Amino acid sequence: MRNDRRIGLIRACLFLVMAIALYSTPARAASIEDLVSAVVRIKTFINPDGQTVQSLGREREGSGIVIDEDGLVLTIGYLMVEAHAAQIVTNAGRTVTAEIVGYDHETGFGLLRATAPLKLKPLAFGKSADVKERDPVLIVGSGGADAVQPAYVVAKREFAGNWEYLLDEAIFTAPPHTGWSGAALVSREGKLLGVGSLIVGDAAGSGSGNPGNMFVPIDRLLPILGDLLADGRVSGAGRPWLGVTADETRGRLTVVRVTPGGPAERAGVQRGDVILGVAGDAPRNLADFYRKIWAIGAAGATVPLDVLHDGDKRRVDVKSINRLDHLKLRSTL
Repeated sequence: MRNDRRIGLIRACLFLVMAIALYSTPARAASIEDLVSAVVRIKTFINPDGQTVQSLGREREGSGIVIDEDGLVLTIGYLMVEAHAAQIVTNAGRTVTAEIVGYDHETGFGLLRATAPLKLKPLAFGKSADVKERDPVLIVGSGGADAVQPAYVVAKREFAGNWEYLLDEAIFTAPPHTGWSGAALVSREGKLLGVGSLIVGDAAGSGSGNPGNMFVPIDRLLPILGDLLADGRVSGAGRPWLGVTADETRGRLTVVRVTPGGPAERAGVQRGDVILGVAGDAPRNLADFYRKIWAIGAAGATVPLDVLHDGDKRRVDVKSINRLDHLKLRSTL
């Protein structure tokens, strides 16, 4: 109990320091009240035939960030992908129906829009490129002041997820926030730096095992925002997607899941296969595996995978697709 009280005191002191810094900036870009009210609760209801239902569920909840005066809400995409309906719940308890605007697999961003005025001040964008290690930040989840937590940036580094997802540079913070999904990463000037995606066991990537959160940098949104607003997705063919979930184990990439009905399953890739190479070129790690696939061409390209199956090496030609074409997406705008 004494240790819990000490941790609570430390967090309170850090919050006070951050609050003082926020109020003392010359521009006074945002107040604590603005930050808290701009982060809302979102609830989504997923198409029962959706490809993500098994892994993510038919109903999902998390945070979203109001980013314009017309009720546009930015969140992490896995909370809303394949949703047929959604709600926004303000910290005052008001519930507003939301429309599905767009989703981007490459960044992980998702967009919703309130169907009635939220009357909330949007959170202004900062520049995630300017963030440095050891910078103090605030993590703001939905739920009011109790969901605001001070943290520090502990790393800016590459992140590879086993669902064919790669960020060249993600933002990692510590200590961890338990309400990370869709939470806002906010600078000391009160500006949005990133959107909460994950809790990780080693935030610094140093092997120390200190947990923290991973955020998608806000700088990744502006280049695709116009496409998401206009079409619900980024224009163009997109990257090739295989439908393979692979984990790095003892220096090897092992297939732990093949998406039912996806390109890899149709080509004969199976759970337990070891990935030896892409067109004869052995990947060094998960990130390198993705880059070798994407270097072959856009979605629709045939990807030659070299795999080890039950002790036998074989070549499997996988006809890739755009990941979004496999999902049950429904833009309501």
